[in-house]
Amino acid sequence: MTTLGSSNLVLVPGSKSIANRALVCAALAKSESVISNCAPGDDTEAMITALRILGVGVERDGDSVKVAGSLNLENASELQLEAQLAGTTSRFLTALCSLRAGSTIIDGQESLRRRPMNDLHSALRTLGASVGSLGDDGCLPVKVSRGLSWQAKISSDASLSSQFTSALMMIAPYLPSGLEILLGDQIVSRGYIEMTVGVMRAFGAQTDFSGNQIWVSPGEYRGSSFDVEPDASAASYPLGAAAISGGLVTIKNLSRNSLQGDVEFIDLLARMGCQVAETADGLQIRRDRSDRLLGISVDMSQISDCVPTLAVVAMFADSPTVISGVGFIRSKESDRIGDLIGELRKLGANIVETSDGMVIKPAILSAASLETHDDHRLAMAFALIQREVRGVEVQNPDVVTKSWPNFFEVLSAFYRS
Repeated sequence: MTTLGSSNLVLVPGSKSIANRALVCAALAKSESVISNCAPGDDTEAMITALRILGVGVERDGDSVKVAGSLNLENASELQLEAQLAGTTSRFLTALCSLRAGSTIIDGQESLRRRPMNDLHSALRTLGASVGSLGDDGCLPVKVSRGLSWQAKISSDASLSSQFTSALMMIAPYLPSGLEILLGDQIVSRGYIEMTVGVMRAFGAQTDFSGNQIWVSPGEYRGSSFDVEPDASAASYPLGAAAISGGLVTIKNLSRNSLQGDVEFIDLLARMGCQVAETADGLQIRRDRSDRLLGISVDMSQISDCVPTLAVVAMFADSPTVISGVGFIRSKESDRIGDLIGELRKLGANIVETSDGMVIKPAILSAASLETHDDHRLAMAFALIQREVRGVEVQNPDVVTKSWPNFFEVLSAFYRS
């Protein structure tokens, strides 16, 4: 356990969500960009590899990535891009390649082929792009290219994923009249759309998001020196470790002014009884093991990537926790409701599945072997259990390479005294 008052500074990777948005904008920009603190991991590397195949000069030196820009949209050659397991990468590339004169095939590994893409494919067809499924309709692989004309206004259902909306937004400056997007009443992960606005503006785009409407003016991105924030979703794991096991953790350089909605996860831990503060070094949490850890009721529709972390923390609370508003996470890397609950029940956890979440009640936990279901967030959340429950084994831990390749190497730092 980390002793209260000790200095325990944890550096999490750069945000992969921000990094992938910055890479798309930089690829389209007419001048060179330098992206610092660029996220490591398979998802980011899949994006960088794809941009190189598209003809964009990309040089990586540690956490710094130099992007030459000037993606040639008039290139008529047919290309094939592999997104591996990266849902965000595949969706952003599908939209990006709809600007190209030549055809592009976007594909991925088997589990990515099962993830839904239909809303994005339909939206691009409505806008005027040529989009053809090469397998199951609305899934990868897909072939895309520029159409004969573009619409300037579209309605989009944002109740399943904000990534579809963000993908449309990022190509909108390159449409002849820009784009107006009217969203439905239910907008999940609104913070990720706001993140997209922030990144686009950093590269010179004129865009606004108010209520259920998004406006993007026609124009071009300009090259930028862009610093990627620490990943707020990744920060949930050291924060959760302190909440479960006690101690003091500071997330270096992460602040409440973040573009990422997941920064609000620390406030949930405050509601559970942890002490939180913003310091000159970053966001900080502390908990003495003698302090109660309370259950809470929370709609996590806006910070859904943190559901596995909160579910694990909630198992150690002394009263029930209700998580709601996240039915759509059944179609993430795994079924993040059914698979998560199934694995935690192996430990003896008392969890009831609901239509849009779960109810977690106190229970005595025991050792078990937990499958990660090809999901990096399940693997990292499950790792937090190991310190408190002897004999817990996390199967296929290498899935963390998707976003935090050296996670298990730095895990002990969450508890350093």
